[in-house]
Amino acid sequence: MTKATMGPGPLMMDVAGLELTQEDVHFLQKPCVGGLILFKRNYADRAQLCRLVESIREQRPDIIIAVDQEGGRVQRLQEDGFNRLPPMQRLRDRARSSDNIEQEAEQLAYLMASEVMACGIDISFAPVLDVDDCFSSIIGDRSFSDKPDEVTRLAGAFMRGMSAAGMATTGKHFPGHGAVQEDSHLTLPVDDRPWADIAERDLAPFKLLLNQLDAVMPAHIIFSQIDDQPVGFSKHWLQQRLRKDLGFDGVIFSDDLSMEGAVQAGSYAERAEAALDAGCDMVLVCNNREGALEVAQSLENYEFSPKSRERLSRMLARRQWQWSDLQGDKQWQAGVKVAEEMLA
Repeated sequence: MTKATMGPGPLMMDVAGLELTQEDVHFLQKPCVGGLILFKRNYADRAQLCRLVESIREQRPDIIIAVDQEGGRVQRLQEDGFNRLPPMQRLRDRARSSDNIEQEAEQLAYLMASEVMACGIDISFAPVLDVDDCFSSIIGDRSFSDKPDEVTRLAGAFMRGMSAAGMATTGKHFPGHGAVQEDSHLTLPVDDRPWADIAERDLAPFKLLLNQLDAVMPAHIIFSQIDDQPVGFSKHWLQQRLRKDLGFDGVIFSDDLSMEGAVQAGSYAERAEAALDAGCDMVLVCNNREGALEVAQSLENYEFSPKSRERLSRMLARRQWQWSDLQGDKQWQAGVKVAEEMLA
């Protein structure tokens, strides 16, 4: 099997620095690897980033390259041309004085997506569809609003902007992370609310925006009244609720298996097995090379379904951007203006 025909596998990994090491190159050539996520440590300037992405594509032309470029405190690529993006909750605040807030949300998303793709990256894991209950330490102003209908309206517009630029959308963190105070990076949160409350409030944006979602990322949270497993390891949540009841046929990405919210599932290999068995198409292992190698070894003989492979192929960039194209693009120009005004 050649590099060009290998196709995406079920593991998304990361790299340590500003260029590929020989270990990185060897790892990328493993058939189980299908994605690579970039962090702030991988970015010095645009020229360096483009060289890094090009070197990744030389090894795996088919690989999904991702980044978290939500805006606010979650924006990995900044400076040297990348426009600063506001936290999404600023859109809610701006809606009080703007008659064109949905158009502005679209323009902001178009700005984000076009800049990311102009450096050869396929996706930003966005948008956040969590409804902010105003006490979550990890969600907060990453959420569009504390009202489900407003999250749906603003996130829907944001996704239209992403799609117009050619980027696939990823809604997170299914079915909602906004009602627990704990940070799943640091612990495993438990939400004790009944199904009726979750369905009416948290699930609403996912359900109403389902036709715009190319992918979903589940939360590392236990909803104790529904199932005793964290959502990302739960067949009930992923296969029954998401696939069967809601009819979702897009990609399911696990959240990072290095997070404390995933530890309950066992070793790294056991976490990956549990997530894939529950219904994830791709698992993320970030900031732990030993853990990623353990998962890769465990997946050497994994029979990756053609359906998952086909779903993942939909996440590749749908438009080829050049950075020089941006300055003359009216939607990009409008997005720059909106971002600057929201950050003023």
